[in-house]
This record gives sequence, C-alpha cells and structure tokens, in this order.
Amino acid sequence: MTTVTTASEVLSVVASRELAGKRTVFAGIGLPTLAASLAHLTVAPDLEIVYESGVCGAHPSHLPETIADAVLITGAEAVLSMPALFGYVLQGGHIDVGFLGAAQIDRWGNLNSSVIGDWHSPKVRLPGSGGAMEVMANSREVFVVMRRHDPRSFVDELDFCTSPGPDRALTDGVRPAGLGVTRVITELGILARSGPGDELKLVALHPGVTVDQARECTGWPLEVGGDLTVIEPPSEAELRLLREDVDPERVYLR
Repeated sequence: MTTVTTASEVLSVVASRELAGKRTVFAGIGLPTLAASLAHLTVAPDLEIVYESGVCGAHPSHLPETIADAVLITGAEAVLSMPALFGYVLQGGHIDVGFLGAAQIDRWGNLNSSVIGDWHSPKVRLPGSGGAMEVMANSREVFVVMRRHDPRSFVDELDFCTSPGPDRALTDGVRPAGLGVTRVITELGILARSGPGDELKLVALHPGVTVDQARECTGWPLEVGGDLTVIEPPSEAELRLLREDVDPERVYLR
C-alpha cells in the first residue's frame, strides 16, 4: 500500500488521535466525520457520534453525505427532535467535543462562518451558523479542523463573529458552559489553548514545517507552547483503515 498521503488524510488522522478518551462527539459532515469514524476504530472505541440532524450513536454502513442522510438512521441508538437534541443533549452538557469548521478564526478561538468582507456588502457570503453557536457554547470543548492555514483564515480580527468563544461571550454578559476552542488542527500543525483567558499557541508541527513558517501564515503574533512537538505521520494501519474501512468511496478524502 502506498504511504503517500493527501492533506485530507493527514488532517483526518491527526484529528482522530485528539479524540482519544472522549465519550461523545458532535460531528459535522466532512473531515469531522472522517476523524470521528476513524477514532471509533482506533483510539476511542466507545465514542458516540452525534449529528445535528438528531441522530445519536450512529452506526452507518457507509459514510453519510449529509447530516440528514438516511444511512445514519439505520442502527442508530436514537433519533431525536431538534428541541430534544439542542435542549437536552447540547444544553444539558452531554457533549465532550464539538467539531466545527470555519472560514476564519482568531487567537481566542472565535469563529467566522458567515461573511468575508463587510456584512452589508460582503465579498463572499458563507453558510452561516447552523448549530455552531450552540455547539461552541455548550460542548465541554471544541475542536476545529482548518484545511488552510494562512493569514486570510487565521486573522487578528474576524470580519464577522458567527460563533463567539467564552472570552468574547463574557464581554456581553453571557457565561458559556464550555471551554470553547481548545484544539485547532491544520496543514501546518496543532494550535491549542486551555480555555477562557488563554490564546491559541502553537503546540505541534508536522514534519518539515518550521515555527517561522507557522508564524508567517498566522495573522497574529503566534506564541509557541512550552513543549513543542513534532506530529507523528499517519501510520500504514491508520491509512488503511481510513481508505478501506472509513471512506473507500473517497466521499470526503481527496
């Protein structure tokens, strides 16, 4: 088997490792689904995957293409209404990790998935929040997977704040239950923060990537954590599971 990997494969494997020891994950479609599915086969066999459509404990025969894909229903532990999912599961504090994506992120883990440019006359209009605000506020912690690590995505100031982390929410008098973003997995490495009051720092790099490269691609003065590590490349076993068991049809792997 070839060991040449794509960016999607690397991000999925690295993100899956971060789920070790976690019990419940609120996963979006795409890389979060790949990561959660691989973690279920490797580092987190008891992981329960929850989807925004209300499916809890999904056991699909193959990867879903949307959160409402019928393949998620068959064999699922439960299918809840939206009020039950958001009111009892999320707001009830039953999600260990919320997986989110974004177009922009700042040093405090605030996310923009609404517009690029001015709100009234944007250069790009994006899908918006969906359930991201609820996931940010109520998950114990949030992981973000970013395909691009560049100054347009890692910004000093968001064009628009779709999903405020705890620090920003507290300035408006709201006290979220969770820690906000604690991990950001990118093509260059991993950024991490402990929670409110802490900013994202570089804690790990992919082989061959330098600290200077990571700083040049980040729109704020990126600090380095005290114990910077080099990320172990995907193993043949991880790649085999990802390619042959998780996504053999290359639905999301590219």
